[in-house]
Amino acid sequence: MAIASPILEVTDASFDAAVVAASRQRPVVVDFWAAWCAPCRTLGPILEEAVSRHGGVTLAKLDVDANPAITARFGIQGIPAVKGFRDGDLVVEFVGLQPRTQVDRFLALLAPVAGPPPLPADEAGLRAAILADPEDPAPRRALGRLLLQAGRLDEADEMLAPARDDPVCDGLRARIEICRNGDPELATLVHDGEGTAGLSRLIATIRSADGPLRSQLRRVVVGAIEAQRTSDPGVEALRGELASALF
Repeated sequence: MAIASPILEVTDASFDAAVVAASRQRPVVVDFWAAWCAPCRTLGPILEEAVSRHGGVTLAKLDVDANPAITARFGIQGIPAVKGFRDGDLVVEFVGLQPRTQVDRFLALLAPVAGPPPLPADEAGLRAAILADPEDPAPRRALGRLLLQAGRLDEADEMLAPARDDPVCDGLRARIEICRNGDPELATLVHDGEGTAGLSRLIATIRSADGPLRSQLRRVVVGAIEAQRTSDPGVEALRGELASALF
């Protein structure tokens, strides 16, 4: 959930400290407005809601009539005028009333929303992350993969079991089942089933497989596509290849 962002009233005297200097710590959006400006009154609530929802950004409002020095310094000729500052510099701006979608795009350019923090690489850190948020599948996926790669199949299966509805965890459990079957060639195949080439080889194997193995290989491929689709968009195209192999 985004953290509510502060809204400041800034002046000629406070601008450099409250906006320019402060933007070195946190991006600042400045709304240049006036009480008589109807579009300003419409844009104001849109900006406030968008900044609050986005999080991590300060909204500063400057009355152009009461603060002529800053108004002149930035060459404000039409209002509403909105300027975004980051690391002490003006980096993005727009003039005039804009729809909510454009305001969201402006904020994304100024302060891209950070992704989730990186997962710890060690087993203890991953176990701690799972305890902190048992519903988050990401650390469970990572630990299950780590244990599987170490050959600790029973521990990996136990760790992944609570997230059986997650396709990535289910795919990892299918890998464990295949490894337990005792076929070293198949075990190597599923361990190497990463990226477009590796998954294509798995799909080719599905075409000739039957029974439980066919289902296990399908689960491996579905889980791998889900796990890799953001880092390797090419794997998404393999869903059609998988469907063809199955039907």
